[in-house]
Amino acid sequence: MTDAEILALLAEPESERVERKESYAGDTPEKVRQAICAFANDYPGHGRPGVIVLGQRDKDLSLSGLTVDDRLLTTLGQIPNDTKIVPRPSILVSRHELDGQSVAVIVVEPSVAPPVRYDGRTWIRTGPTRAIATWEQEQRLIERRASAHLPFDAQPLPFVPAEDLDVDYFRSAYLPGAVSPEVLAANHRDLRIQMMGHRMLSPAGVPTVLGVLLLGVDPTRWVPGAFVQFLRFAGTEPTSTIIDQKEITGRVLEVVRRVEEILENHIRTPLRFADVAVAEEAPDYPIGALRQLFRNAVMHRAYDGTHAPIRIHWFSDRIEIDNPGGPFGRVTRENFGKGVTDYRNRHLASAMKDLGLVQGFGQGLHLAALELSRNSNPPLEWELDTSATLVRVRRRP
Repeated sequence: MTDAEILALLAEPESERVERKESYAGDTPEKVRQAICAFANDYPGHGRPGVIVLGQRDKDLSLSGLTVDDRLLTTLGQIPNDTKIVPRPSILVSRHELDGQSVAVIVVEPSVAPPVRYDGRTWIRTGPTRAIATWEQEQRLIERRASAHLPFDAQPLPFVPAEDLDVDYFRSAYLPGAVSPEVLAANHRDLRIQMMGHRMLSPAGVPTVLGVLLLGVDPTRWVPGAFVQFLRFAGTEPTSTIIDQKEITGRVLEVVRRVEEILENHIRTPLRFADVAVAEEAPDYPIGALRQLFRNAVMHRAYDGTHAPIRIHWFSDRIEIDNPGGPFGRVTRENFGKGVTDYRNRHLASAMKDLGLVQGFGQGLHLAALELSRNSNPPLEWELDTSATLVRVRRRP
């Protein structure tokens, strides 16, 4: 935090981010440790530091005249080392001047591994109140710690109401595609339990990113970039006249079907005469290759840290599929397209395979290249950077 940010908080009444103490005597050292624990737990989940001010009254924000010397600052700075607060919190202690008097300020960073406990108790802060967490509140902190280490597609979205996942769609559209009829008939578990098993809900019953993408009533409300932009140009440049444009939103399965229908409708299939007597159909693009490339984009794109959609730009001489997210994990610019695989969205990839949208992991580019070769299209091209992947298909001569 900057000095300006700290001074701004000192002028505000006590809140879920600020706690004040007149002195550091009596039971105040105990309460300061409780407050450090509470701020480190960041129960509201705002992700911002909490501030403890020593030498300022809470009632009227007046200064108490506390002597803020090096001894006090050293004592405060040693609090994380007394082993009573675990895991060890991250704090920064400093002296600030207000109206000619000194105050001591402890800035507490949110922990990356909650719950943080002081003397065996989990303290939290809700509004201006500090209290010991209930069992349910502590479970929420435990889940936050676990979710911090999960792939993005498996992370819970606590702000998404459960009713935003379409349970009927899960039952009628997802399960029949993902589970064999025999297993489905024998499974009498509650649907919520089944949704947890398929990672649509977290173990605590909170909708996950995967659940929103596959079952969400309106996925883009919670994952803003989860849509596709299609543009058909009359010429070869992005400045050419646009002759068709569509924005496709919805659940993953619906989006895949609608986009592939659009692609198929735009393919021209003139007759080509191999000799005088024999004519054969010759599509300018093989739909099988376009399917593989588009599904690959849906599976491997970055859904976090961006609001950008998958963009399909259809020019008079080529098609470009541009998706957010560059090479991931083991995949690099050097080995892209050479059979090396990794999964940014591991659970989405599994779900797409269950639904029959993926024939085999790591085969999408290879299968697309085969389809292009069989149709006499030029070889597949691609451009990669750290934030995007673009694949380019040239029209058949």
